[in-house]
Amino acid sequence: MDTKTFDLIVIGAGPGGYEAAFEAADLGMKTALVEKDAPGGTCLNRGCIPTKSFLHAAGLCREMREAAAFGIVPGEIKVDYARMQERKNEAVLQLRKGIEGTAARKKIALIRGTAALQGGGTVSVRTGEGEETLRADRILLATGSVPAVPPIPGVDLPGVLTSDGLLDNDKPIGRLVIIGGGVIGVEFAEVYAALGAAVTVIEAMPQLLPSLDREIAQSMKMLLKKRGVSVCTGTQVNRILPGEGGKLICEYGEAETAEADAVLVSVGRRPYTEGLFAPGAQPKTERGRITVNEYGETSLPGVWAVGDVTGGAMLAHAASAAGRNAVRRMAGLPPCADTRFIPSCVYTDPEIACAGMGEEEAKTAGIEADSRKIPMTANGKTVLTGAERGFIRVVFEKGSRRILGVRMMCERASDMIGEFTMALSMGLTMDEMARAVRPHPTFCEAITEALRLP
Repeated sequence: MDTKTFDLIVIGAGPGGYEAAFEAADLGMKTALVEKDAPGGTCLNRGCIPTKSFLHAAGLCREMREAAAFGIVPGEIKVDYARMQERKNEAVLQLRKGIEGTAARKKIALIRGTAALQGGGTVSVRTGEGEETLRADRILLATGSVPAVPPIPGVDLPGVLTSDGLLDNDKPIGRLVIIGGGVIGVEFAEVYAALGAAVTVIEAMPQLLPSLDREIAQSMKMLLKKRGVSVCTGTQVNRILPGEGGKLICEYGEAETAEADAVLVSVGRRPYTEGLFAPGAQPKTERGRITVNEYGETSLPGVWAVGDVTGGAMLAHAASAAGRNAVRRMAGLPPCADTRFIPSCVYTDPEIACAGMGEEEAKTAGIEADSRKIPMTANGKTVLTGAERGFIRVVFEKGSRRILGVRMMCERASDMIGEFTMALSMGLTMDEMARAVRPHPTFCEAITEALRLP
């Protein structure tokens, strides 16, 4: 069997993998990119893009129902689930072709198959035509993650789905129970509530969105309840039972039950490494994740890992930045992305976006901190669009007024967070960031108000 030799082999064509491959090709490395499924990884095919396609459709549905307040009286609103799927698939295919086209232009060998690290700089790839052997002095693992499934009795029943399965659903769901009130659970709750389903969210932790500040979690809980979603926090799911007519019965808490057409299990994700390592070729791991140093290097010489497979922030943009930085490290170059401040976003309505420290985090770190919060009720664009109440809270260091972090819950927060990420990276103060003139009327002009001296 012939062995194909490269400067870099990237295993996994999600955001961490394909961005790393693009960076390597730009630096003149002969690069192979191996993917067992479709290029784009979870983000493009089973995560960010499909979910946001549904959220956009759900937002349109809600806007049409509320259009009378603006003098627009729509007719009967019908939801075509099959067309929603088609539209989602069209967007995914368009973006996937873009990745494949860029790989081709950069002369990256895109190999479709299942890769296994053999050790000694060798990777075997099982393709539709057989098995190939690849060799490189540098190998980057970017195999991503898969939905975690807890050991709840009945979790294997028909109709119990992970996000992967629900994203492929093209049938109406009248009642949906969501196990897990993190980012994925909350976004799906918003989608199906807007489409007219009765939604129940059950979260084991004391608050929704456990990774975010309590203030945001409480606001989101109230908003979901306002939209008809039943929210149960601090509650465990005991078991799932088959009901009559193909229904499911979810038992939770002390003696509560909820009937559902479908149950979504969204309790997080776990690193994906199944079949990735031949005996003796596995790097050090911890609770299933590949352990790496600050540069992405594993315990094996010449083997690197980035993205979800290493744990940490399981975000597409975090993986992309880590992938590019790892390749530049391989080439002896400085990093191109500042990964100290990774923004996180929730694409609900209104959106949520956070970066840097919260006030309590800053105090725990020994920084004397303060914060300034402004409601969006006085923002012209918020008022004229009839947007939900929201806020921007900026955390800063007392004395210097250096920006430490921001918490936003408002329209277009996911777009505006970039300003604060830049400010954090550059170490700007409140006054320095406030100097920029922002247009009126826009949501972003509220940033200036949040930065001004009280």
